[in-house]
Amino acid sequence: MKLKSNLSLLTFLLFSVAILAQTKITGKVTDQATGDPLPQVTIQEKGTSNGTTTDFDGNYSVTVKSASSVLIFNYLGYKQQEVNVAGKSTINIALVEDASTLEEVVVVGYGTRKKSDVTGAVSSVKSEELNAFPVLDAAQALQGRAAGVVVQSNNGGQPGAPINIQIRGNTSIGATSSPLIVVDGFVGATFPQPNDIASMEILKDASATAIYGSRGSNGVVLVTTKKGKKGKIVMELNSNYSVQNTSNELDLLNADQFASYQQAINPAYVQGSGNTDWQDLLFRTGSTQNHQFSFSGGTDKLNFYASTNYFKQDGVVINSAFERFTFLSNIDAQVTDKLKLGMNLFGSRGAENGVPTQSTGATANGGGDDVVSGSFRFAPDLGVLDANGLNTVNGVGDDIDNPFAVATEGVNETKTDIFRANLYANYDILENLSFKTTFGFSANNETLGVFRPSTLITTAGGNVGGRALVGNQRRTNIISENYLTYTTDINKGKLTLLAGYSYQKDMRERFAAGAQGFSSDSFSYRNLGGGSVQLIPTSSLVESEIQSQFGRINYDYDDKYLFTATVRRDGASNFAANEKIAIFPSFALGWKVSNEAFLKDSKSISNLKLRASYGETGNQGIAPFQSLASFQNIFAVTNAQTISAVTPLQSANPNLKWETSLQTNFGVDLGLFNNKVSLSLDYYNIDTEDLILADNGQPQYFGFLNPSSLRNVGKVNNKGLEINLNTRNISTENFRWTTDFNLSTNRNEVISLSDEEGIDLFLDASPGYFNIDRTHILREGEVLGAFWGFEYRGVYQGGSLPAGTALLPGGEAGDQLFTDLDGSGDISTDDQQIIGDPTPDFTFGITNNFTYKNFDLNIFFQGAQGGDVMNLTAVQLFNGDSNATTAILNSWTPTNTNTDIPRARLRGKEISSRFVEDGSYIRLKNIALGYTLPNDAVEKLGLQNVRLSISAQNLFTITNYSGLDPEVSYFGSGGGNSAAANTTNGFDFGNYPTLRSVNFSVNLKF
Repeated sequence: MKLKSNLSLLTFLLFSVAILAQTKITGKVTDQATGDPLPQVTIQEKGTSNGTTTDFDGNYSVTVKSASSVLIFNYLGYKQQEVNVAGKSTINIALVEDASTLEEVVVVGYGTRKKSDVTGAVSSVKSEELNAFPVLDAAQALQGRAAGVVVQSNNGGQPGAPINIQIRGNTSIGATSSPLIVVDGFVGATFPQPNDIASMEILKDASATAIYGSRGSNGVVLVTTKKGKKGKIVMELNSNYSVQNTSNELDLLNADQFASYQQAINPAYVQGSGNTDWQDLLFRTGSTQNHQFSFSGGTDKLNFYASTNYFKQDGVVINSAFERFTFLSNIDAQVTDKLKLGMNLFGSRGAENGVPTQSTGATANGGGDDVVSGSFRFAPDLGVLDANGLNTVNGVGDDIDNPFAVATEGVNETKTDIFRANLYANYDILENLSFKTTFGFSANNETLGVFRPSTLITTAGGNVGGRALVGNQRRTNIISENYLTYTTDINKGKLTLLAGYSYQKDMRERFAAGAQGFSSDSFSYRNLGGGSVQLIPTSSLVESEIQSQFGRINYDYDDKYLFTATVRRDGASNFAANEKIAIFPSFALGWKVSNEAFLKDSKSISNLKLRASYGETGNQGIAPFQSLASFQNIFAVTNAQTISAVTPLQSANPNLKWETSLQTNFGVDLGLFNNKVSLSLDYYNIDTEDLILADNGQPQYFGFLNPSSLRNVGKVNNKGLEINLNTRNISTENFRWTTDFNLSTNRNEVISLSDEEGIDLFLDASPGYFNIDRTHILREGEVLGAFWGFEYRGVYQGGSLPAGTALLPGGEAGDQLFTDLDGSGDISTDDQQIIGDPTPDFTFGITNNFTYKNFDLNIFFQGAQGGDVMNLTAVQLFNGDSNATTAILNSWTPTNTNTDIPRARLRGKEISSRFVEDGSYIRLKNIALGYTLPNDAVEKLGLQNVRLSISAQNLFTITNYSGLDPEVSYFGSGGGNSAAANTTNGFDFGNYPTLRSVNFSVNLKF
């Protein structure tokens, strides 16, 4: 009994000593460079399983067994730290980033890979880069961020203008060259707003894109939206407001100068009584506001993220505006140990109030509905209203309405509703085998309303009593994808197998109706029945389907040797009965040289990886039914009555198939000095074969209205070099400076256009009223869309003609001299030649980020070198039938002969090298200064984080281009379709102005 009592006493004493020896430690973990708190840092007592993690504020609390215990702090991408407790009760730690251990995970098709294990050409753009400055479309934020990626608005700073992306140049002529957009696994989705995006991956070579088969030849942009994390609910508010102005205006003639200029052409010209600066009248101070609220959180079993966004832009051109509401929600639930379910929802409603710009020139009276080019062309000696109180009409050249009336009285409204839902289930069948199935649905509904009132005397309305048009397009998309993923270790290697099936159906319904001859303008386009003349309505239904099987093998041996192989089999309804199925294979090799014994301990080379890949990808970017014989409606007269009839439109082509791109890529990834310097180089070669082109060799006696049917002929080559350089220049406790630089080249060449050699295809990008038909050419051995015209040789001074030159018929002293190619002594179309190349020699972007204590500074330059611009605006302004720039004041006269500007006279709109200019530029794209409030101040406010910033976009552009902006995107009479986008590059006419803006932003975390 006594022994039992002694043992109990001893046990109690030992337990008490153990309790007394335990120590509770609290503290905070932050990033040494930025001072930001680090969530989910692992803190473990050395030699035990005892530990904890930091919360979202970087705070932690842990009880250790002994006052002499050691705590180990671990966080991905940072150097591990060990700290002896040594009787402390509070331990605050600042972790240092360690690039050598940073194993960033990037998204690839149907999975993820460690960046160090990627064998293809993949560029990543993170959330902080996408949100460096405010943009309407996340695609805009890619400009200058990734080598080989060219991003451009289809119409300058127009509110709501679509964005065009090209990856590694134009790989097609008649099909689209736009990349495939995949958002959270939904193929063909629209971009969410930038604040909702966690990262973007741009897949560029066939090794990365072949998994998407027939839609991968133009690259793939993978978008991953934000997810919730375990912990308490975090609420975030991002709000910004911008003030915007035009970045440039043309220096045009005032009323007196204009009258003198016109009187030099026509002495009988009588000066008007006005003195109007149409640019000042049309351009105003615009603004944008963007407000986003999100909340996220989660538990061990469930996480969620949800956000809503409101964007509004009042354009710098009067009466132009855009407004949009969006929402996004992500929910992921771990239902059982094996089953995980998730759902992604996205919706938006946008409303655009537009003004007509970038006119195709196809309207009546010389394309007078274009307010931007109209502000350049219209006579400055006229006012807005004439003596009778009516809108003035141009008295020189084309009879067009004044641009102020067109902008303020015309109606161009577009309303767009988008909804997308994507659901998935992931089931772990075995420890190393998982199955994922997804089902997605999207609906895009767009309604267009256009009205030209009777008050517009000449612009498609006045002579017919007003004209209205209503159109609607509804597009629905259904997608189902199912795939298995198996991973296993084989000796020193790791094997990952992927196999899957995909089905997608796209449906488009359209209708349009119009009327003219209204008794009142009060109802705009909302009363078509009030028109005395009903225009012929149109409607259509188009469906397309694609079914695919795909597979991929990844084998990584000894963390040194990497192998990737993919294959996809696609069957698409777009193509002919004999050619609906195609197979697209690829493979890639990688060698982590830095992990070899002879480099593993190198103090200078911390990373060296060699990559090589080859693969085939396809392009099915054409409208459905193009392989089928088709008919067209016509109207015929029988027994004095008009009846509807049909006539053959085109013949069938049972062999129409995909374009195929054969792609080779060689890459090097190099890291120096613990990856303080990171360099990636890629060289690529892309041969696109079986181009889809219109062949007009069909005899007319066959009776088809369209003698051109699509065939697979021709070949295009793209090759180039891409450089990405990232440096961590300075990293101290209070100051950090990093630089990101990228540069890319692309050389595009037409290899063949037909089964016959030496075939030229002439194209026209000029406004319709120019009445010319050749502005650029497709020629074997030349770049896509090389400029075509006369070579300008200066001003004829009289007397003998300089050798090899000639004048246009009727030319005299002071007129234009052109090269006489055929030696005939006259200038005709036989003297036209290639006069310019719109492709830049290289494009680049450079970003410098600085942080000093709580301040941060971002400076981003972007630009292009080389690449010609065809200034169609100058063609219009120098031909005598409109206003002109002040450069015309230096026109040739008998007393002013030392000039290259011909004499003032009416002349045709000749396309010549006189109007081809160097489009090189360097632009300060963004400069932003931010301040993050100190933690103690934030805590007093009851918040987690407060950041204030001011930024400016497009502050200045260094260029010799004489137009408004060297970044041009006029598609002319082609109307901006995919084929025009491929071949019609570098043309400038009536673009909506590029914007200069100053932005104020606040970010709050609760």
